Amino acid sequence: MPFLDWVNKSRAKEATRAVPYHLLQQEGAFGEPADNLLIQGDNLLALKALIPFYAGRVKCIFIDPPYNTQSAFEHYDDKLEHSQWLSMMYPRLVVLRDLLSEDGSIWVTIDDNEAHYLKVLMDEVFGRRRFIANCVWQKRYARDNNAAIGSSHDHLLVYATNQDQFRTSRNLVEIDDKTRAAYRNANNDPKGPWRLVPMNGAGLRPNQQYPIRTPSGKTIYPPEGRHWSVLEDKFKALVAEGRVSFGKNADSAPGLIRYISEVQGLVPWSWWPHDEVGNNDQAKKEIHELFGTANAFDTPKPERLIQRILHIATSPGDLILDSFLGSGTTAAVAHKMGRRYIGIEMGEHARTHCLPRLQKVINGEQGGISAAVGWQGGGGFRFCTLGDPAFDDHGRISADVKFATLAAYVWHFETGEPGHQAFDKPLLGVHNGTAYYLLFNGILGDRRPAGGNVLTHAVLKAINEVFPHGGPKVVYGEMSRLGASRLAAEGVTFKQVPYDIKMR
Repeated sequence: MPFLDWVNKSRAKEATRAVPYHLLQQEGAFGEPADNLLIQGDNLLALKALIPFYAGRVKCIFIDPPYNTQSAFEHYDDKLEHSQWLSMMYPRLVVLRDLLSEDGSIWVTIDDNEAHYLKVLMDEVFGRRRFIANCVWQKRYARDNNAAIGSSHDHLLVYATNQDQFRTSRNLVEIDDKTRAAYRNANNDPKGPWRLVPMNGAGLRPNQQYPIRTPSGKTIYPPEGRHWSVLEDKFKALVAEGRVSFGKNADSAPGLIRYISEVQGLVPWSWWPHDEVGNNDQAKKEIHELFGTANAFDTPKPERLIQRILHIATSPGDLILDSFLGSGTTAAVAHKMGRRYIGIEMGEHARTHCLPRLQKVINGEQGGISAAVGWQGGGGFRFCTLGDPAFDDHGRISADVKFATLAAYVWHFETGEPGHQAFDKPLLGVHNGTAYYLLFNGILGDRRPAGGNVLTHAVLKAINEVFPHGGPKVVYGEMSRLGASRLAAEGVTFKQVPYDIKMR
Protein backbone atom coordinates (compact mmCIF):
# COMPACT_ATOMS: atom_id res chain seq x y z
CA MET A 1 0.00 0.00 0.00
CA PRO A 2 1.42 3.43 -0.89
CA PHE A 3 2.07 5.89 1.91
CA LEU A 4 1.85 9.65 1.97
CA ASP A 5 5.03 11.55 2.84
CA TRP A 6 5.52 15.16 3.79
CA VAL A 7 7.95 17.45 5.60
CA ASN A 8 8.17 16.58 9.33
CA LYS A 9 6.05 13.43 9.04
CA SER A 10 8.36 11.65 11.49
CA ARG A 11 7.83 14.49 13.97
CA ALA A 12 4.05 14.14 13.57
CA LYS A 13 4.33 10.43 14.38
CA GLU A 14 6.44 11.12 17.43
CA ALA A 15 3.95 13.76 18.57
CA THR A 16 1.33 11.05 18.89
CA ARG A 17 3.42 9.18 21.46
CA ALA A 18 4.62 12.31 23.25
CA VAL A 19 1.21 13.85 23.99
CA PRO A 20 0.91 14.19 27.79
CA TYR A 21 -2.13 13.03 29.72
CA HIS A 22 -4.11 15.93 31.18
CA LEU A 23 -6.83 15.92 33.78
CA LEU A 24 -10.32 17.09 32.89
CA GLN A 25 -11.60 19.81 35.16
CA GLN A 26 -15.36 20.20 35.46
CA GLU A 27 -16.51 23.80 35.22
CA GLY A 28 -20.24 23.23 35.48
CA ALA A 29 -23.16 20.85 34.95
CA PHE A 30 -26.30 21.76 33.02
CA GLY A 31 -29.69 20.10 32.96
CA GLU A 32 -30.27 16.62 34.32
CA PRO A 33 -27.26 14.52 35.39
CA ALA A 34 -25.69 12.97 32.30
CA ASP A 35 -22.46 11.54 30.94
CA ASN A 36 -22.46 13.96 28.00
CA LEU A 37 -19.32 16.10 27.87
CA LEU A 38 -18.50 19.47 26.33
CA ILE A 39 -14.75 20.05 26.61
CA GLN A 40 -12.91 23.29 25.88
CA GLY A 41 -9.25 22.83 25.05
CA ASP A 42 -6.74 21.63 22.49
CA ASN A 43 -8.39 18.62 20.93
CA LEU A 44 -5.24 16.49 20.80
CA LEU A 45 -4.69 16.92 24.54
CA ALA A 46 -8.38 16.37 25.24
CA LEU A 47 -8.50 13.22 23.12
CA LYS A 48 -5.47 11.80 24.94
CA ALA A 49 -7.15 12.58 28.28
CA LEU A 50 -10.15 10.49 27.15
CA ILE A 51 -8.14 7.40 26.16
CA PRO A 52 -7.96 5.68 29.59
CA PHE A 53 -11.71 6.03 30.01
CA TYR A 54 -13.15 5.70 26.50
CA ALA A 55 -10.68 3.65 24.41
CA GLY A 56 -12.68 1.29 22.23
CA ARG A 57 -16.04 2.66 23.39
CA VAL A 58 -17.00 5.32 20.79
CA LYS A 59 -19.54 4.07 18.25
CA CYS A 60 -19.34 7.01 15.85
CA ILE A 61 -16.83 9.81 15.32
CA PHE A 62 -17.74 12.78 13.15
CA ILE A 63 -15.22 15.54 12.55
CA ASP A 64 -15.31 18.61 10.36
CA PRO A 65 -11.65 19.73 10.50
CA PRO A 66 -10.32 22.96 9.01
CA TYR A 67 -10.30 22.57 5.25
CA ASN A 68 -6.96 24.34 4.67
CA THR A 69 -8.59 26.57 2.08
CA GLN A 70 -6.03 29.40 2.34
CA SER A 71 -8.74 31.72 3.59
CA ALA A 72 -9.27 33.44 6.91
CA PHE A 73 -12.12 32.67 9.29
CA GLU A 74 -13.09 34.53 12.40
CA HIS A 75 -13.15 31.43 14.60
CA TYR A 76 -10.40 29.35 12.98
CA ASP A 77 -6.94 29.73 11.52
CA ASP A 78 -7.71 27.75 8.37
CA LYS A 79 -4.61 28.96 6.54
CA LEU A 80 -2.10 26.19 7.19
CA GLU A 81 0.72 25.22 4.87
CA HIS A 82 -0.01 21.76 3.42
CA SER A 83 2.55 19.78 5.40
CA GLN A 84 1.51 21.57 8.60
CA TRP A 85 -2.08 20.56 7.97
CA LEU A 86 -1.10 16.92 7.53
CA SER A 87 1.05 17.06 10.66
CA MET A 88 -1.92 18.49 12.54
CA MET A 89 -4.27 15.76 11.33
CA TYR A 90 -2.04 12.70 11.71
CA PRO A 91 -1.76 12.42 15.52
CA ARG A 92 -5.41 13.30 15.98
CA LEU A 93 -6.52 10.54 13.63
CA VAL A 94 -4.31 8.04 15.47
CA VAL A 95 -5.88 8.84 18.83
CA LEU A 96 -9.37 8.87 17.31
CA ARG A 97 -8.71 5.40 15.90
CA ASP A 98 -7.91 4.13 19.40
CA LEU A 99 -11.20 5.49 20.72
CA LEU A 100 -13.38 3.71 18.13
CA SER A 101 -15.32 0.62 19.17
CA GLU A 102 -15.09 -2.71 17.36
CA ASP A 103 -18.27 -1.86 15.44
CA GLY A 104 -17.53 1.86 15.23
CA SER A 105 -17.07 4.21 12.28
CA ILE A 106 -15.48 7.59 11.61
CA TRP A 107 -16.90 10.19 9.21
CA VAL A 108 -14.77 13.16 8.06
CA THR A 109 -15.99 16.08 5.94
CA ILE A 110 -13.44 17.75 3.68
CA ASP A 111 -13.35 19.58 0.34
CA ASP A 112 -11.16 19.12 -2.73
CA ASN A 113 -8.22 21.06 -1.28
CA GLU A 114 -7.15 18.16 0.96
CA ALA A 115 -9.66 15.34 0.30
CA HIS A 116 -7.38 13.13 -1.77
CA TYR A 117 -4.41 13.54 0.55
CA LEU A 118 -6.65 12.87 3.52
CA LYS A 119 -7.91 9.65 1.88
CA VAL A 120 -4.35 8.32 1.59
CA LEU A 121 -3.54 9.48 5.13
CA MET A 122 -6.60 7.72 6.54
CA ASP A 123 -5.72 4.59 4.58
CA GLU A 124 -2.41 4.60 6.45
CA VAL A 125 -3.86 5.30 9.90
CA PHE A 126 -7.00 3.13 9.76
CA GLY A 127 -6.02 0.60 7.08
CA ARG A 128 -7.23 0.62 3.50
CA ARG A 129 -9.46 -2.41 4.07
CA ARG A 130 -11.45 -0.36 6.59
CA PHE A 131 -12.51 2.20 4.00
CA ILE A 132 -16.30 2.18 3.54
CA ALA A 133 -17.16 5.01 1.15
CA ASN A 134 -16.52 8.52 -0.05
CA CYS A 135 -19.96 10.08 0.26
CA VAL A 136 -20.53 13.25 -1.74
CA TRP A 137 -22.63 15.91 -0.04
CA GLN A 138 -24.24 18.56 -2.24
CA LYS A 139 -23.54 21.60 -0.09
CA ARG A 140 -24.67 24.14 -2.72
CA TYR A 141 -27.53 24.19 -5.20
CA ALA A 142 -26.92 27.57 -6.89
CA ARG A 143 -24.29 27.84 -9.61
CA ASP A 144 -21.22 30.05 -9.21
CA ASN A 145 -20.94 31.85 -12.55
CA ASN A 146 -17.55 33.36 -11.65
CA ALA A 147 -15.82 29.98 -11.28
CA ALA A 148 -14.12 27.92 -13.98
CA ILE A 149 -16.09 24.96 -12.64
CA GLY A 150 -18.35 25.66 -9.72
CA SER A 151 -17.83 23.60 -6.57
CA SER A 152 -21.11 22.17 -5.32
CA HIS A 153 -19.97 19.39 -3.00
CA ASP A 154 -17.89 18.30 -0.04
CA HIS A 155 -16.46 14.84 0.54
CA LEU A 156 -17.45 12.68 3.49
CA LEU A 157 -14.84 9.95 4.02
CA VAL A 158 -16.12 6.95 5.97
CA TYR A 159 -14.00 4.27 7.65
CA ALA A 160 -15.08 1.49 10.01
CA THR A 161 -13.10 -0.60 12.47
CA ASN A 162 -14.69 -3.71 10.99
CA GLN A 163 -16.41 -3.57 7.60
CA ASP A 164 -18.55 -6.65 8.19
CA GLN A 165 -19.79 -5.44 11.58
CA PHE A 166 -20.54 -2.02 10.15
CA ARG A 167 -22.49 -3.54 7.26
CA THR A 168 -24.66 -5.64 9.58
CA SER A 169 -25.19 -2.95 12.22
CA ARG A 170 -25.71 0.16 10.08
CA ASN A 171 -29.27 1.41 9.71
CA LEU A 172 -31.21 1.88 6.49
CA VAL A 173 -32.29 5.36 5.41
CA GLU A 174 -35.88 6.47 4.98
CA ILE A 175 -37.61 5.84 1.64
CA ASP A 176 -37.49 9.05 -0.39
CA ASP A 177 -40.33 10.50 -2.47
CA LYS A 178 -38.78 9.44 -5.77
CA THR A 179 -38.55 5.81 -4.65
CA ARG A 180 -42.03 5.91 -3.16
CA ALA A 181 -43.46 7.20 -6.46
CA ALA A 182 -42.16 4.07 -8.23
CA TYR A 183 -44.64 1.94 -6.24
CA ARG A 184 -48.12 2.00 -7.75
CA ASN A 185 -51.37 0.11 -7.38
CA ALA A 186 -53.12 0.19 -10.75
CA ASN A 187 -54.88 -3.12 -10.04
CA ASN A 188 -56.12 -2.03 -6.59
CA ASP A 189 -54.15 -4.77 -4.88
CA PRO A 190 -55.39 -4.98 -1.27
CA LYS A 191 -51.77 -5.19 -0.10
CA GLY A 192 -51.11 -1.69 -1.38
CA PRO A 193 -48.67 -0.11 -3.84
CA TRP A 194 -46.10 -2.39 -5.49
CA ARG A 195 -43.41 -2.49 -8.14
CA LEU A 196 -41.72 -5.23 -10.18
CA VAL A 197 -38.18 -6.27 -9.31
CA PRO A 198 -36.18 -8.21 -11.95
CA MET A 199 -35.67 -11.84 -10.96
CA ASN A 200 -32.20 -12.41 -12.40
CA GLY A 201 -28.68 -11.72 -11.19
CA ALA A 202 -25.17 -11.61 -12.62
CA GLY A 203 -23.12 -14.81 -12.77
CA LEU A 204 -23.61 -18.45 -13.73
CA ARG A 205 -25.25 -20.65 -11.09
CA PRO A 206 -26.21 -23.99 -12.64
CA ASN A 207 -28.93 -24.74 -10.07
CA GLN A 208 -30.57 -21.36 -10.81
CA GLN A 209 -30.62 -21.55 -14.61
CA TYR A 210 -33.73 -23.65 -15.00
CA PRO A 211 -36.33 -23.02 -17.75
CA ILE A 212 -39.45 -21.06 -16.84
CA ARG A 213 -42.72 -21.54 -18.69
CA THR A 214 -44.86 -18.42 -18.86
CA PRO A 215 -48.69 -18.49 -18.62
CA SER A 216 -48.81 -17.94 -22.41
CA GLY A 217 -46.79 -21.14 -22.94
CA LYS A 218 -43.48 -19.51 -23.78
CA THR A 219 -40.27 -21.02 -22.33
CA ILE A 220 -37.76 -18.52 -20.96
CA TYR A 221 -34.17 -18.95 -19.73
CA PRO A 222 -32.07 -16.45 -17.80
CA PRO A 223 -30.30 -13.84 -19.95
CA GLU A 224 -26.82 -14.84 -21.11
CA GLY A 225 -24.30 -14.81 -18.31
CA ARG A 226 -26.98 -14.50 -15.60
CA HIS A 227 -29.14 -16.71 -13.37
CA TRP A 228 -32.59 -16.60 -11.79
CA SER A 229 -32.48 -14.91 -8.38
CA VAL A 230 -34.12 -17.83 -6.51
CA LEU A 231 -34.07 -21.63 -6.64
CA GLU A 232 -36.76 -23.35 -8.71
CA ASP A 233 -38.81 -24.55 -5.72
CA LYS A 234 -38.84 -21.02 -4.30
CA PHE A 235 -39.84 -19.62 -7.68
CA LYS A 236 -42.81 -22.00 -7.93
CA ALA A 237 -43.89 -21.05 -4.40
CA LEU A 238 -43.79 -17.34 -5.32
CA VAL A 239 -45.90 -18.02 -8.42
CA ALA A 240 -48.45 -19.89 -6.28
CA GLU A 241 -48.59 -16.92 -3.90
CA GLY A 242 -49.28 -14.51 -6.76
CA ARG A 243 -45.95 -12.74 -6.21
CA VAL A 244 -44.66 -13.13 -9.78
CA SER A 245 -45.73 -11.12 -12.85
CA PHE A 246 -45.05 -12.02 -16.48
CA GLY A 247 -46.17 -8.68 -17.92
CA LYS A 248 -49.35 -7.62 -19.68
CA ASN A 249 -49.16 -10.39 -22.32
CA ALA A 250 -48.11 -13.05 -19.78
CA ASP A 251 -45.01 -13.95 -21.81
CA SER A 252 -42.34 -11.54 -20.49
CA ALA A 253 -39.44 -12.36 -18.19
CA PRO A 254 -40.71 -12.84 -14.62
CA GLY A 255 -40.64 -9.99 -12.14
CA LEU A 256 -41.10 -10.18 -8.37
CA ILE A 257 -44.00 -8.14 -7.00
CA ARG A 258 -42.57 -6.18 -4.08
CA TYR A 259 -44.95 -4.19 -1.89
CA ILE A 260 -43.83 -0.91 -0.41
CA SER A 261 -45.09 -2.14 2.95
CA GLU A 262 -42.29 -4.74 2.85
CA VAL A 263 -39.53 -2.17 2.33
CA GLN A 264 -38.14 -1.12 5.69
CA GLY A 265 -35.78 1.43 4.19
CA LEU A 266 -33.07 1.96 1.61
CA VAL A 267 -29.42 0.99 1.71
CA PRO A 268 -27.45 4.25 2.07
CA TRP A 269 -25.57 5.32 -1.01
CA SER A 270 -22.75 7.76 -1.60
CA TRP A 271 -24.70 10.62 -3.23
CA TRP A 272 -26.28 12.90 -0.62
CA PRO A 273 -28.35 15.63 -2.35
CA HIS A 274 -29.08 18.85 -0.50
CA ASP A 275 -32.84 18.32 -0.51
CA GLU A 276 -32.34 15.23 1.65
CA VAL A 277 -29.65 16.38 4.11
CA GLY A 278 -29.53 20.16 3.89
CA ASN A 279 -27.01 22.61 2.47
CA ASN A 280 -24.81 25.53 3.49
CA ASP A 281 -27.66 28.05 3.21
CA GLN A 282 -29.86 26.01 5.51
CA ALA A 283 -27.00 25.60 7.99
CA LYS A 284 -26.48 29.37 8.12
CA LYS A 285 -30.19 29.98 8.64
CA GLU A 286 -30.16 27.55 11.57
CA ILE A 287 -27.20 29.38 13.13
CA HIS A 288 -28.79 32.79 12.56
CA GLU A 289 -31.94 31.63 14.35
CA LEU A 290 -29.84 30.49 17.31
CA PHE A 291 -27.36 33.37 17.61
CA GLY A 292 -28.42 36.13 15.25
CA THR A 293 -26.45 37.30 12.21
CA ALA A 294 -23.87 39.28 14.21
CA ASN A 295 -22.63 36.27 16.20
CA ALA A 296 -23.08 33.58 13.58
CA PHE A 297 -20.51 30.85 13.07
CA ASP A 298 -18.88 30.97 9.64
CA THR A 299 -18.85 27.35 8.49
CA PRO A 300 -21.62 25.35 10.20
CA LYS A 301 -23.05 22.08 8.97
CA PRO A 302 -26.84 21.60 8.69
CA GLU A 303 -28.43 19.50 11.41
CA ARG A 304 -29.99 17.19 8.82
CA LEU A 305 -26.53 16.20 7.55
CA ILE A 306 -25.42 15.12 11.02
CA GLN A 307 -28.80 13.44 11.58
CA ARG A 308 -28.26 11.29 8.47
CA ILE A 309 -24.79 10.23 9.68
CA LEU A 310 -25.92 9.39 13.21
CA HIS A 311 -29.00 7.57 11.92
CA ILE A 312 -26.91 5.33 9.67
CA ALA A 313 -24.05 4.69 12.09
CA THR A 314 -25.66 4.59 15.54
CA SER A 315 -28.65 3.71 17.69
CA PRO A 316 -30.08 5.51 20.74
CA GLY A 317 -27.68 5.36 23.67
CA ASP A 318 -24.54 4.97 21.53
CA LEU A 319 -21.57 7.25 22.21
CA ILE A 320 -20.73 9.97 19.65
CA LEU A 321 -17.52 12.02 19.51
CA ASP A 322 -16.72 15.23 17.65
CA SER A 323 -13.29 16.72 18.34
CA PHE A 324 -13.73 19.71 15.98
CA LEU A 325 -17.09 20.69 17.43
CA GLY A 326 -17.30 24.15 15.84
CA SER A 327 -20.66 25.68 16.68
CA GLY A 328 -21.86 22.52 18.46
CA THR A 329 -24.03 20.98 15.72
CA THR A 330 -22.96 17.37 16.32
CA ALA A 331 -23.58 17.58 20.06
CA ALA A 332 -26.95 19.29 19.54
CA VAL A 333 -28.14 16.66 17.05
CA ALA A 334 -26.83 13.76 19.16
CA HIS A 335 -28.66 15.20 22.17
CA LYS A 336 -31.95 15.47 20.27
CA MET A 337 -31.56 11.95 18.87
CA GLY A 338 -30.97 10.33 22.26
CA ARG A 339 -27.29 9.56 21.74
CA ARG A 340 -24.55 10.14 24.30
CA TYR A 341 -21.83 12.50 23.16
CA ILE A 342 -18.45 14.10 23.76
CA GLY A 343 -17.73 17.37 22.00
CA ILE A 344 -14.32 19.08 22.01
CA GLU A 345 -13.70 22.62 20.87
CA MET A 346 -10.52 24.64 21.28
CA GLY A 347 -11.72 28.16 20.61
CA GLU A 348 -13.53 30.60 22.85
CA HIS A 349 -16.73 29.80 20.96
CA ALA A 350 -16.86 26.63 23.06
CA ARG A 351 -18.33 29.10 25.57
CA THR A 352 -19.93 31.61 23.21
CA HIS A 353 -21.59 29.12 20.85
CA CYS A 354 -21.46 25.47 21.96
CA LEU A 355 -22.38 26.02 25.60
CA PRO A 356 -25.42 28.26 25.01
CA ARG A 357 -26.54 26.14 22.06
CA LEU A 358 -26.67 22.98 24.18
CA GLN A 359 -28.48 24.88 26.92
CA LYS A 360 -31.08 25.87 24.35
CA VAL A 361 -31.39 22.23 23.30
CA ILE A 362 -32.06 21.26 26.91
CA ASN A 363 -34.72 23.96 27.05
CA GLY A 364 -36.42 22.50 23.96
CA GLU A 365 -35.40 24.79 21.09
CA GLN A 366 -37.34 23.94 17.92
CA GLY A 367 -34.82 24.66 15.17
CA GLY A 368 -33.02 22.19 12.94
CA ILE A 369 -34.28 18.61 13.29
CA SER A 370 -36.32 19.22 16.45
CA ALA A 371 -39.73 18.82 14.82
CA ALA A 372 -38.63 15.81 12.77
CA VAL A 373 -37.50 13.88 15.86
CA GLY A 374 -40.18 15.23 18.21
CA TRP A 375 -37.69 17.02 20.43
CA GLN A 376 -39.23 18.72 23.48
CA GLY A 377 -36.18 19.32 25.68
CA GLY A 378 -34.51 17.62 28.62
CA GLY A 379 -31.26 15.83 29.32
CA GLY A 380 -28.00 17.41 30.39
CA PHE A 381 -24.25 17.67 29.95
CA ARG A 382 -21.09 18.61 31.81
CA PHE A 383 -18.76 21.41 30.72
CA CYS A 384 -15.06 20.71 31.30
CA THR A 385 -11.72 22.31 30.57
CA LEU A 386 -8.25 20.82 30.48
CA GLY A 387 -6.49 20.83 33.82
CA ASP A 388 -2.85 20.19 34.66
CA PRO A 389 -0.92 17.27 33.19
CA ALA A 390 -1.41 14.06 35.15
CA PHE A 391 2.36 13.49 35.12
CA ASP A 392 5.22 15.99 34.93
CA ASP A 393 8.36 15.64 32.83
CA HIS A 394 10.03 13.64 35.61
CA GLY A 395 7.15 11.19 35.93
CA ARG A 396 5.81 12.61 39.18
CA ILE A 397 2.06 12.42 39.66
CA SER A 398 0.11 15.65 39.93
CA ALA A 399 -1.27 16.35 43.39
CA ASP A 400 -4.70 16.69 41.80
CA VAL A 401 -4.77 13.10 40.56
CA LYS A 402 -7.31 11.05 42.49
CA PHE A 403 -7.28 7.29 42.99
CA ALA A 404 -9.97 6.57 40.37
CA THR A 405 -8.10 8.58 37.73
CA LEU A 406 -4.77 6.86 38.29
CA ALA A 407 -6.54 3.51 38.49
CA ALA A 408 -8.02 4.09 35.02
CA TYR A 409 -4.55 4.87 33.67
CA VAL A 410 -3.06 1.74 35.25
CA TRP A 411 -5.90 -0.49 34.09
CA HIS A 412 -5.70 0.81 30.53
CA PHE A 413 -1.91 0.45 30.42
CA GLU A 414 -2.01 -3.13 31.64
CA THR A 415 -5.06 -4.41 29.76
CA GLY A 416 -5.64 -2.03 26.87
CA GLU A 417 -9.24 -1.69 28.00
CA PRO A 418 -10.98 1.54 29.03
CA GLY A 419 -11.44 2.14 32.73
CA HIS A 420 -15.21 2.49 32.72
CA GLN A 421 -15.82 0.63 35.98
CA ALA A 422 -16.02 2.39 39.35
CA PHE A 423 -12.51 2.27 40.79
CA ASP A 424 -13.02 2.53 44.54
CA LYS A 425 -10.94 -0.32 45.96
CA PRO A 426 -7.36 -1.64 45.58
CA LEU A 427 -8.45 -4.52 43.30
CA LEU A 428 -8.93 -2.88 39.90
CA GLY A 429 -10.04 -6.08 38.23
CA VAL A 430 -8.93 -9.40 36.77
CA HIS A 431 -7.82 -9.64 33.15
CA ASN A 432 -6.73 -12.89 31.46
CA GLY A 433 -6.31 -14.54 34.84
CA THR A 434 -4.15 -11.78 36.38
CA ALA A 435 -5.44 -9.53 39.17
CA TYR A 436 -4.35 -5.89 39.21
CA TYR A 437 -4.09 -3.87 42.43
CA LEU A 438 -3.26 -0.22 43.09
CA LEU A 439 -2.05 1.18 46.41
CA PHE A 440 -2.42 4.93 46.11
CA ASN A 441 -3.90 7.90 47.93
CA GLY A 442 -4.61 5.88 51.08
CA ILE A 443 -7.13 3.59 49.39
CA LEU A 444 -6.79 1.17 52.32
CA GLY A 445 -7.62 3.95 54.76
CA ASP A 446 -4.05 4.31 56.00
CA ARG A 447 -2.52 7.57 54.76
CA ARG A 448 0.76 7.38 56.69
CA PRO A 449 3.80 7.72 54.41
CA ALA A 450 4.79 4.13 55.13
CA GLY A 451 1.22 2.91 55.42
CA GLY A 452 -1.31 1.68 52.94
CA ASN A 453 0.51 2.94 49.83
CA VAL A 454 3.46 0.66 50.60
CA LEU A 455 3.35 -3.10 50.04
CA THR A 456 4.19 -4.55 53.44
CA HIS A 457 3.51 -7.97 54.96
CA ALA A 458 0.42 -6.54 56.66
CA VAL A 459 -0.87 -4.91 53.49
CA LEU A 460 -0.34 -8.10 51.47
CA LYS A 461 -2.20 -10.07 54.14
CA ALA A 462 -5.10 -7.59 53.96
CA ILE A 463 -5.20 -7.84 50.18
CA ASN A 464 -5.27 -11.63 50.27
CA GLU A 465 -8.05 -11.66 52.88
CA VAL A 466 -10.29 -8.92 51.53
CA PHE A 467 -9.56 -9.18 47.78
CA PRO A 468 -8.36 -12.77 47.28
CA HIS A 469 -7.19 -14.08 43.93
CA GLY A 470 -5.77 -17.51 43.24
CA GLY A 471 -3.71 -16.54 40.19
CA PRO A 472 -0.90 -14.09 39.49
CA LYS A 473 -1.12 -10.57 40.88
CA VAL A 474 0.32 -7.23 39.77
CA VAL A 475 0.53 -4.67 42.58
CA TYR A 476 1.30 -1.00 42.02
CA GLY A 477 2.48 1.03 45.02
CA GLU A 478 4.96 3.60 46.26
CA MET A 479 7.37 0.99 47.58
CA SER A 480 7.65 -2.70 48.47
CA ARG A 481 9.07 -3.94 51.76
CA LEU A 482 8.88 -7.55 50.60
CA GLY A 483 11.82 -9.49 49.23
CA ALA A 484 11.96 -11.08 45.82
CA SER A 485 11.48 -14.60 47.19
CA ARG A 486 8.33 -13.63 49.14
CA LEU A 487 6.89 -11.84 46.08
CA ALA A 488 7.60 -14.87 43.90
CA ALA A 489 6.04 -17.23 46.45
CA GLU A 490 2.88 -15.09 46.53
CA GLY A 491 2.77 -14.80 42.74
CA VAL A 492 3.13 -11.00 42.98
CA THR A 493 4.78 -8.69 40.47
CA PHE A 494 5.41 -5.33 42.12
CA LYS A 495 5.50 -2.10 40.09
CA GLN A 496 6.43 1.24 41.56
CA VAL A 497 4.29 4.36 41.27
CA PRO A 498 4.92 6.53 39.32
CA TYR A 499 7.98 5.13 37.57
CA ASP A 500 6.40 1.95 36.22
CA ILE A 501 3.31 3.73 34.87
CA LYS A 502 4.41 4.20 31.30
CA MET A 503 1.37 5.67 29.65
CA ARG A 504 0.21 4.18 26.40
